[in-house]
Amino acid sequence: MQTVNLAEKFSKFQDYCKPRLIGEVNDFQVKAVKLKGEFLWHHHEAEDELFLVVKGTLRMKFRGHEAVVREGEFVIVPHGVEHLPVADEEVHIVLLEPKSTLNTGNISNERTVSQIERI
Repeated sequence: MQTVNLAEKFSKFQDYCKPRLIGEVNDFQVKAVKLKGEFLWHHHEAEDELFLVVKGTLRMKFRGHEAVVREGEFVIVPHGVEHLPVADEEVHIVLLEPKSTLNTGNISNERTVSQIERI
């Protein structure tokens, strides 16, 4: 058992929208990701997601409303709910989601990450 330093983990990569595996809890993965700009509208058929903002501000758009998630706050997106993560400035996010979760959910394109790198 080791302590995980989030600042250290986030310092190991510079790219956006490509989650990195930083831990596992039962059948869940803990991932670090940086985001800047809009991701894409998508949903997850069977997986809920937790977005914990470590640095910056995340705007999570939903059809019909938007949640603003600031440093130290999180939002849970239930499965089946279409959402669009948006970062006007760089945001550092910790994700907690089932191992089966693809970052692009029901969409498959150039942003889909099927192999998560462990850092």
